Amino acid sequence: MSISDARLAQIAARFAELEARLASGTLEGKDFVAASRDFAELEPVARTAAEVMAMRGELASLAQLDDPEMRELAEEEIARLKVELPEAEHRLAVAMLPRDRADSRSAMLEIRAGTGGDEAALFAGDLYRMYERFAAEQGWRIEPVSMSASEVGGFKEVVAQVSGNGVFARLKFESGVHRVQRVPVTESGGRIHTSAATVAVLPEPDEVDVQIEDKDLKIDVYRASGAGGQHVNTTDSAVRITHLPTGTVVTCQDGRSQHKNKEKAMQVLRARLFEAQRDAAQGEEAAARKAMVGSGDRSERIRTYNFPQGRVTDHRINLTLHRLPEILEGPGLGELVDALIAEDQAKRLAALGE
Repeated sequence: MSISDARLAQIAARFAELEARLASGTLEGKDFVAASRDFAELEPVARTAAEVMAMRGELASLAQLDDPEMRELAEEEIARLKVELPEAEHRLAVAMLPRDRADSRSAMLEIRAGTGGDEAALFAGDLYRMYERFAAEQGWRIEPVSMSASEVGGFKEVVAQVSGNGVFARLKFESGVHRVQRVPVTESGGRIHTSAATVAVLPEPDEVDVQIEDKDLKIDVYRASGAGGQHVNTTDSAVRITHLPTGTVVTCQDGRSQHKNKEKAMQVLRARLFEAQRDAAQGEEAAARKAMVGSGDRSERIRTYNFPQGRVTDHRINLTLHRLPEILEGPGLGELVDALIAEDQAKRLAALGE
């Protein structure tokens, strides 16, 4: 995808305009926030565009040299630029791809045990620990919002808030069905069982993104239930919130404080309503999203973790890595995430070129 010199000049002019407006000191409130956001988004594009313009200019100047001695000296520089310029132009094309405004946000991570009974719950626990370790490696903070523990370990359901810069951009392709193939601890015959867990990653909205009125909420409090033991609440601190217009139900019983549980449940409710708004707003783009790396549909099987073979296969990009322990420990997940992002960028670039 070639970007014209005229388009590069437009980018430079727009960036200079934003820079001047921010430096003027005349912007306040929402105008300042909006200009600052636009500046931050445009800065990496403008920086790469300036690099491309400089390289193109240098290449054109070197090509016009008539002096034989200077020409000979310039050949090496020309050869270097002919290698580096296409790379810079590709980086610019990627930087100019339409951005999902939610990419820079924190996210809600929801993991639910699917088919497979106790083994599915244990696998849901494995996935949660994998994301915990990956988050720590990225410098993010992960905080449980709601946990429903299984009798044998693991989770029937776990919801967590993952806070940090660019969380949604890195984790959004994790949404879908994750399948595990292994011999359960309780299996005496050594037979391999297949179980599954669903993962959903939702961008966390700002207060202004989702307006929720008190009259639209039905709030119930009740005594928390669990797998037994000292951590089960003995007071009515668990909270269930029903959003009446949409029928969305959120529960939180993780904390001992009814107030804290209500606060966390509202965070999850906002995230789910915001995602519903995004899906509705995208409308015609939904088909295009499905053509990319993944639609984010929780019913879509995206990955298989095969313990006997020590491999992880991502079915969307046909990538198999024989490093299952490293992936479940967190660090190895980065290679899968990077591959998914690269594939998404490649497909979107190809779509723009059609």
